[in-house]
Amino acid sequence: MLHLGLAPLLVLVLGVSLGAAFPHDIPGKGCRLSQYQSIAPEQRHAVDRMRQEFVSTAGNGGLRVSDRVLLVAAELNLTTAMLGLPAAPGFAELCREPLHFFRSAREAVQGCVDPSHQPSGRLRHWLHKLQNAMRAESTECLRATTILHVLQVLDNLRCAALQDKC
Repeated sequence: MLHLGLAPLLVLVLGVSLGAAFPHDIPGKGCRLSQYQSIAPEQRHAVDRMRQEFVSTAGNGGLRVSDRVLLVAAELNLTTAMLGLPAAPGFAELCREPLHFFRSAREAVQGCVDPSHQPSGRLRHWLHKLQNAMRAESTECLRATTILHVLQVLDNLRCAALQDKC
């Protein structure tokens, strides 16, 4: 008699089920995704310019320098907390250098925070949404969202450092 543990049995059943659920044939003639296997640098640049313009005018643009510092401080606190969580050994190794960088940046930003500064309504709203998300969302969801948005944190850090020039 064959004895399989529960985990290997689940993997086997899920593998067979998922394999049957997704067709393995060649995409139809109308599928033209091959043209996107390599995104042209000018397309990437155009998308990045659009994103930067959006951030400067609608996203975090218009924040006072002191608000930007508070924004970056909050983002760095969340980022370091999420990157510092236990992870699989390979991923933990990948997180080590970025975590060190973000911790150093967080320490530098803390020296720039004016404790008497009252955040603007816009920033206060954003900070409130962040606090609600931290209470309501699972740690896994917060970690995934944080990791997917680390480049935005870097951009906000750069803007805080540039002050009014961003």
